[in-house]
Amino acid sequence: MSSFAGNNRRAGPLAIAIVCMSQFMVILDVTIVVIALPAIRDGLEFSDAGLQWVFTAYTLVFGGLLICGGRVADLAGRRRIFLVGLALFTAASAGCALAGSPEALVAVRVLQGAGAALLSPAALALLTTLSEPGEARRRAVGWWTAVAAAGGAIGWVIGGLITEYAGWRWIFAVNVAIGLVALAIALLVLPTDKKSTERRRLDLGGALTVTAGLALLVYGLTSAGDRGLARLSSWLPRLLATVAFIIFIRHEERTADPLLPLRLLRSLPVAGANLTALTITASTSSAMYLAVMYVQRVLGIPAGQASLLFPAVNLAAIAGALLSPRLLGRLGARRSLLAGFASITVGITLLVALPPQGLPVVQLLAAFAFIGMGIGTASVASTQTGTDAADPAYRGVASGVLSSAAQVGTAIGVALLVPLASATTDSDVIPGYWIGFVGAGVIALAGALSSFLVPAVRTDYLAEFRGSSQASRQSQKGNDHHDHARLR
Repeated sequence: MSSFAGNNRRAGPLAIAIVCMSQFMVILDVTIVVIALPAIRDGLEFSDAGLQWVFTAYTLVFGGLLICGGRVADLAGRRRIFLVGLALFTAASAGCALAGSPEALVAVRVLQGAGAALLSPAALALLTTLSEPGEARRRAVGWWTAVAAAGGAIGWVIGGLITEYAGWRWIFAVNVAIGLVALAIALLVLPTDKKSTERRRLDLGGALTVTAGLALLVYGLTSAGDRGLARLSSWLPRLLATVAFIIFIRHEERTADPLLPLRLLRSLPVAGANLTALTITASTSSAMYLAVMYVQRVLGIPAGQASLLFPAVNLAAIAGALLSPRLLGRLGARRSLLAGFASITVGITLLVALPPQGLPVVQLLAAFAFIGMGIGTASVASTQTGTDAADPAYRGVASGVLSSAAQVGTAIGVALLVPLASATTDSDVIPGYWIGFVGAGVIALAGALSSFLVPAVRTDYLAEFRGSSQASRQSQKGNDHHDHARLR
């Protein structure tokens, strides 16, 4: 353990930067691809129905494999799985750039999603390992959130520029360049994995059922936006997902070495962190989706010009993420979450008041600034709470659960609110947007309520509490009750 700590002190800042850069790449890929979809459709002659799979194939695999990917990182080593995920994501990005048919592009997007599902939870687990509890870890999580937001902001802007002036294939080539540089540096600076004396196996039954459940849930929610919430074709995947989750829970209760210990989910801090992560994305993703449609459909602003407005959200999120560590130190996680959700609610309220005509640039930018600040502030508090409250041996899978909650939140928000907003006549769409924005505000208020599951103590005190619990577990190794006393 001492050699690991020495490596950590020597290479910590650069190692943390590389871990954050991987998340930048994963988030960049989402927005940069969305902007390029029309060009991809024309370039590979996609059908309108088939084009959605360029986005959906990635989302399904990424969301479905996150928990499994996190547990694989815990068992096989977080550095090792980080490198495997980064290599797979980079190679798949190269495959996307070279794809010569719709089928080939969708296939390599599946591989890209699998790489991201290994990479993202391993990276977040590494981040908590490379940083000391307290102020250092708050700063690291703040930078993680800020860099991810920067990836989203840059994707909106450069995606259109690259597609217009270089061609859509180069949006994937960007990831190849970043990935190769990150791989070379990561091999040099990331500390080697600590060898475990315990022999543990991957819970294959749990992995298969939770992956199937998450994939079916994400698919059922994302397809509901196109097919409607009431149709059987929308409900069937969600019903099957429920069955898969029931089987998963029963299996986890009976297996000796579970993929996801259910006592982890029964912990109030962990439950609060995941609920807040879900409501952050459910409220803001749906609100921003509707804002994009409002700007283009109601105001008639071309997509290229409209895209210049939306990086304001990500830039404000960067500011919120960088300010959040100091806020966490002074107020604690619960109050930081409440401050974040308050900011999100103010921003959404400004969207509710948007006029049916004109160009309310100041109002839009103010709304985006409040929403972005709220995302940055609340995300850092949620992420640190969810990872700090997990047993170190399960920190990878805890990171996967957090990421899954955020993915599912996005799907839920869009699936619930976009159909409500669309259920209007073409001559008067404003009431539909009003309903959608109000719904997003209600979800944000629900997130504020879920913040009360998070401890009210300051983060430093929570870290001390965790440290004393870990000492207790080491002195009473065979007692499982004491092993997870801090989660209760």
